[in-house]
Amino acid sequence: MTLMTRTGPSGRWLVLLSVCLAAMTMPLSFTGPAVALSRIAADLGGTPIELNWVTNAFMLTFGAGLMAAGALADNHGRKRIFLAGLATYLLAALGCMLAPGIVWFDLFRALQGIGGAAAFAGGASALAQEFDGRSQLRAFSFLGTSFGIGLAFGPVASGLLIDTFGWRAIFLLVAVLGAAAAALGLRTITESRDPDATGLDWAGTGTFTTALAALTCGVLQAPQGGWTSPLVMALLGTAAVSFVAFVIVERRVRRPMLDLTLFRFPRFVGVQFLAAAPAYAFVVLLVLLPIRFIGIEGMSEIEAGQLMICLSGPLLILPLLAGQAARWIAPATICGVGLLVAAAGLVWLSRIPAADSALVAPLVLIGVGIALPWGLMDGLAVSVVPKERAGMAVGIFNTTRVASEGVALAIVMATLSGFTATQLGARGLASPAEAASAAQLLVTGNIAGTALHLPMADTGALVHAYEMAFDRLLVVLATITVLTAVVVFLGLRRGSAPEQDIAPLPACQEG
Repeated sequence: MTLMTRTGPSGRWLVLLSVCLAAMTMPLSFTGPAVALSRIAADLGGTPIELNWVTNAFMLTFGAGLMAAGALADNHGRKRIFLAGLATYLLAALGCMLAPGIVWFDLFRALQGIGGAAAFAGGASALAQEFDGRSQLRAFSFLGTSFGIGLAFGPVASGLLIDTFGWRAIFLLVAVLGAAAAALGLRTITESRDPDATGLDWAGTGTFTTALAALTCGVLQAPQGGWTSPLVMALLGTAAVSFVAFVIVERRVRRPMLDLTLFRFPRFVGVQFLAAAPAYAFVVLLVLLPIRFIGIEGMSEIEAGQLMICLSGPLLILPLLAGQAARWIAPATICGVGLLVAAAGLVWLSRIPAADSALVAPLVLIGVGIALPWGLMDGLAVSVVPKERAGMAVGIFNTTRVASEGVALAIVMATLSGFTATQLGARGLASPAEAASAAQLLVTGNIAGTALHLPMADTGALVHAYEMAFDRLLVVLATITVLTAVVVFLGLRRGSAPEQDIAPLPACQEG
């Protein structure tokens, strides 16, 4: 059993508040730089790939570090890892504020992702020790709602801060909220760990991190060098070899970071697909839409933030309601229906003009669809392993979620760049050689820079080419979301009767 002394009822809710405050800062760290990308580029410069790393550096290290952070939390103490992660996270945020150039900024963003992974894994696994059964599902629905608050208000708060104080103020807000979470957690969280833990799986950590980093780098380099370029092929080959090595390592160690025997259970597989589902239906839009609204459509940061509330606003309320509805409706049904609703919103968004009033309804529909499963995700994740390995459960689920988001963002940006290059070529705006480099600039919202590369193309033609490519991308995202909904429903419907508490799967086998 886990070594800990559980806090009293009031103390448990203070622990929840601490973890939720920390969790709230992470969407701000994700959406804020996306809203500020044009300002960051103007101040710090950077190539299209370096600007892509403004978001991807955080997502990559956050995703790659979660499983290791979960294992460290189980081994060395959930409170200790939570506080150490927050300290690293806050120092990196301050580093982003003071960065003298884009390379330093990207490096601090990577460090911020490492700290965020430790803070989230430690906090969420500590939370799993404080609550049981339905109260645990309800607590994790609050955790999902805290993400919703960060996502809903992040774009508007970022826009106001940028407009008033400049883009660096975003990271000051993150630091203030993170410091409040650390102060509360220091006083309220009871230390706990897994007494059977045997140390960090270093071989598994190394091979997984290498695989994820190489895959993301390869996908990001593909639009510039082509999928058959030696560098891209070497990176993708390294990713494949490292992933195979990771599987071999995890099958042989006594206490694996990722227990592969869990994949025998359909419900566990369904949870992992559920973790990946928001990446293509929702998270990529948090980055792409501000770029489109501000860089392509010419909206202000505040106007773009107001529209983004339509997308993320439902996460303020619906995760809590979905957590309550799970008493009567099977989680499989809630999650599957939600993803289908999000897919419908994506298709609708692809068929309307980019006018403020027309965008509201499809953005709200996408947000509603994602918000329905959002509040159930974390609770379902910790229910599929023995409680003393909650850190591993949090690590696996959130690694799948964030790694999917990072890889999805890289793939979607590369796909949008390819669709845009095709549109530029089809409209006679660029030669095949010019289209690829021009498209990379255009998808970062840099119309002026694209026009310099293509002096024969006017702004209206460039905007239209981008919009056609974006609409085509939305249909692809909707298709992926529908397929994911089917897998999630089929996986989760086993053992998900609403009248029963979500029962854990049989204990993991240890080799």
